Amino acid sequence: MERVLELRVHGVSNTPPDQLLGLRPGPGGDGAQPGLVAGGAVTGFYRASTAGRDDPITVEAYSWGQLTSGARTRRDVERALWTLLLPFTLANVALYARTGIPADPDRERWASRSGITAWLIRLFCLSLTGTLVITATGIGVDLIGWQCVGPDCLGHLPGPWEFLGNQWWREDTRALAVGLLLPLVLLAGLGLVAWRTYQYEAEMPAEPHPGEDGSPTERPQPLENPLQDPTFWNGEGQLRRAAVLHLCTGAVVAAAVPVAAVIIMDPPRGPRAAVAWATVGVLTAVVAIAVVALGRPWLTRRQGATPLGRWSAAVALLTGLGLAGTFTLLLLPDGPAGRPLSAYRPPTGCVADPGIAGCRTDRSLPGYDTAVAWLATYQLLLLVTIGAVNRSGRRALFGPVAGSVLLPLGVAWTERGLPGLPPAPQGLNTWMLAVPAIAVALTGLLLPRTRPAVPVQPLAAYTDLAWGGRGPALIAGFGWMTAIAYCAGLLYWVSDRLDSRADPSGQSRVVPPLAVFWAGLACVIGLVALLALLVRAGVLLQSLRRAEYAALTAGGAGLSAHDLRRCRDVSTFRALHRLVGEHAIRLVGCYATVSVVLVTLCCAAALSRSRPSPLAPSGWQAVIHWAANQGDTMLGWLPVVMSALGLLVYRTDTVRRSVGVIWDVGTFWPRAAHPLAPPSYAERAVPELQTRVAGLFALPPHHPDRMDGVILSGHSQGTVICAAMLLQLPRRWRRRIWFFSYGCQLTRLYGRVFPAYFGPERLRTLARALTWPGDHVTWTNFWRDTDPLGWQVSAGERDVPVVDPEALHPTGGEVADPPIHNHSGYPEATEFIRERAVVARLLRRAVPSPRQRVG
Repeated sequence: MERVLELRVHGVSNTPPDQLLGLRPGPGGDGAQPGLVAGGAVTGFYRASTAGRDDPITVEAYSWGQLTSGARTRRDVERALWTLLLPFTLANVALYARTGIPADPDRERWASRSGITAWLIRLFCLSLTGTLVITATGIGVDLIGWQCVGPDCLGHLPGPWEFLGNQWWREDTRALAVGLLLPLVLLAGLGLVAWRTYQYEAEMPAEPHPGEDGSPTERPQPLENPLQDPTFWNGEGQLRRAAVLHLCTGAVVAAAVPVAAVIIMDPPRGPRAAVAWATVGVLTAVVAIAVVALGRPWLTRRQGATPLGRWSAAVALLTGLGLAGTFTLLLLPDGPAGRPLSAYRPPTGCVADPGIAGCRTDRSLPGYDTAVAWLATYQLLLLVTIGAVNRSGRRALFGPVAGSVLLPLGVAWTERGLPGLPPAPQGLNTWMLAVPAIAVALTGLLLPRTRPAVPVQPLAAYTDLAWGGRGPALIAGFGWMTAIAYCAGLLYWVSDRLDSRADPSGQSRVVPPLAVFWAGLACVIGLVALLALLVRAGVLLQSLRRAEYAALTAGGAGLSAHDLRRCRDVSTFRALHRLVGEHAIRLVGCYATVSVVLVTLCCAAALSRSRPSPLAPSGWQAVIHWAANQGDTMLGWLPVVMSALGLLVYRTDTVRRSVGVIWDVGTFWPRAAHPLAPPSYAERAVPELQTRVAGLFALPPHHPDRMDGVILSGHSQGTVICAAMLLQLPRRWRRRIWFFSYGCQLTRLYGRVFPAYFGPERLRTLARALTWPGDHVTWTNFWRDTDPLGWQVSAGERDVPVVDPEALHPTGGEVADPPIHNHSGYPEATEFIRERAVVARLLRRAVPSPRQRVG
């Protein structure tokens, strides 16, 4: 007897196996229970305890949710802390939002549009690691090792740090060497987490051997989708090489802060000069190698478990030499002809006597504020370059490159003058040049979009490219703003705790970088803009709800008051379905436009080197100062709030259904751009699902567990996992599979944001891969107009609308209203059951015949 297996894969809500299998407890708690038939406690395949070997259709559930949301264990706390790495996650996702990615990764060239964009994104990811490191360096080197000089300040630190206030440590730059340990310890922790998470989450199961079922080995077919690359879900070597590069570059950035400060305060002489300039040369060499390596195949290709290689060893060796030179320079005494470096530090005793000279002067570490402001400015210019090149190709490089070159030249002209040019006008400052330079760069985003040689029409309405091809810049930009918010809040929080007993109306003794002040003001303005966006979304929702309500009640003169109330409920879900599918991408783009203007002004303000005084006679300065302080306070609590939200996401189904979609979309993609991002659950889920299906097909003909056909049934995010797995399967096994998708996001979300993988032509590739002889596509997609996350696909498969609710009032003797299922309950729908029965009959046939229309 031929047997068919329906293999169900859940979505982001981590549906338990008993619910996936449709099991309901009997009277007294008895009844069928889910039993593990393959896998383990983390990821497993389950069947009902009452399932028999002779059942014509056996239902099996694949539970992968423990990879992202598990039981109430210590791993939930670890995963909650992963939310702090959200900036790295978004930056990593940006790599997959590029357009024009060739189906075969070996055909991608560095000089192509996708190649240049990939290099720029990896460069941005490297700078994002630098943002985290330079923040930790600011805390350890600037706030603690430099500005915090007295016992009254050091006493606020946990642990015995009062020794830094001793005379020996206060002299020269010895305390900076102690503060430099903080970012280095942080980097060591990130490296350990990256290694451990790969070992746990991305454990590759055994691959099925070709031809083990007796069939001949297939010839390799030309790739039509990047997801068909056999190494796509196995990038252990790439991850380790990139992690070494990021960790070493982060260590170099941390070391560069105190080295630059020493050179600025007291240019080295004699032996100190030899150590200083040799160290600068080694640190520069590491950064140069990293920038070049980001575009080399040994780092950009996913080649499985390959060794680190000579490049990684060379970078690690140079980084070790640079750190040794840095600590040597910091521990050496001052130069004989230089000014004592301790004279640049804040004086002690300011709490007892604020009138001491220098107590009301900003004595932060020289060069640190400037480095932070310039890093943020060039990260913004890099984001603009990413969006421009991905949208319009290499021709769009002119605007961003011109802005990036003109800005430092303009600053040099205003501050020191340039040969052959007249002196700069009086009153011309750096911040006045930043806005025009960024505006020149932004012109690259306004060029016409480069279209493919063969135009690919959208599959249906609202399935075109998101944000006009600027998707990578927008996604990475939101990650960058999140990183800036984290770092600014952390710097403000630490400086506030170190200076908690200072006079509120006076100058603080421990001063965070100027960029922190403007980040707080941007936080307030950004929240106001977000509130306006939510109001706009609410207005749109009400408008759509009225339209849907009018459509439901049209011609319904005999509707009762109960039916009208039910129509209002249904119209709400239908309006939400339209709001997400038709307007969400545009609303996010509007907020991104406001954010670009806001961060441009903030970068210009950070370069101005001045901040409004709370004691200024003009009231607007006091208002700005108050708003910025409130924003900084909110940013200080942001990491705590995000961690708490992450814990709720993993423990509370309601919260997870609301915000878990963003997290699971981000952690679906492998860490190919940022190796320190949270692990990809798909690196384990996709190969395991492939191994299970292929293993069942490869069993001998008379084996009791062999299946003659499989209905691969994916819900929501499970649809994406199933699609990725199907593209990895050999053709002979795909011919025994029928794909059911429901609550599907392949068109309105994945297809628009990730066109190279799920765009119109790529989805048609998936449909062709699921085509039986006779040109019939073995793919059925179910959707509801009340499902906010599920839509039609229209890629050549069969779209089946599911009625929801079944009726407006109770029927068949029932007393309760039929529920509105929206995003759940598809397998219990009449349309689903009918389609499954016909598909199972077709799969049992030895030679598949053309598909008959159902319904």
